[in-house]
Amino acid sequence: MPYTAGEIRARVLHRDADVLILDKPHGLPVHYGTKTVEHLEQYLPWIAFEREEPPRLAHRLDKDTSGCLVLARDAEVAARLGRLFLHGHVGKTYWAVVLGRPRGDAGRIDLPLLKVHIPGCSKVVVDPDGKPALTDWRLLATDGRLSWLELTPRTGRMHQLRAHCACSGFPILGDPIYGAEQPPPVPLHLHARTVSFHLGPADGPPVAATAPPPRHMAATLARIAGEAAPLAGCYEGERAFS
Repeated sequence: MPYTAGEIRARVLHRDADVLILDKPHGLPVHYGTKTVEHLEQYLPWIAFEREEPPRLAHRLDKDTSGCLVLARDAEVAARLGRLFLHGHVGKTYWAVVLGRPRGDAGRIDLPLLKVHIPGCSKVVVDPDGKPALTDWRLLATDGRLSWLELTPRTGRMHQLRAHCACSGFPILGDPIYGAEQPPPVPLHLHARTVSFHLGPADGPPVAATAPPPRHMAATLARIAGEAAPLAGCYEGERAFS
């Protein structure tokens, strides 16, 4: 559905002279496309604030992924942020709800990913000829049927988290490409929870933000945490269920 200027501005999690961090809504593409009626770029002029030019995307999130999205406020900052993302100097964590329960309480997925084209879309598959891809995961809570994971990508491949979880035997709930049920009965449960990086001196404070999960995901997390005792490190008391 279309957003108002006030709704988009209310989603700004961080604002300084160089950077904005926006809580991107679930279901909103970041770019214009041939099948896209509504996209984030058309809303960016609303969060230019005192600047004449709108902010620029420093990276991207999939249409169905919500949460922290970094925007540069000018071309020079966009180039600096691009280098940080390229060289892995941006810390990111995601929350996901997956089907089943992974073995253990934490682990690393090390599977190379190769982009392939299928009718109607592109996806990635595990292939020895693909690009290296690393994902760390940690179990936050589970009810046995569904599990709440914290995912930390160490590389930035297309659909990395979604493909890694699916290929490891615990697909993300609601995934329309890699999920266990097609079409999925619920929206994708993947959320960019935190982002942090140093744009200035490394010994200075980082630019950082934390985004609350969207309503459909918060409801699922509440059910998981309510039916099973949350594990150590679960984010009790934050805005997750507000």
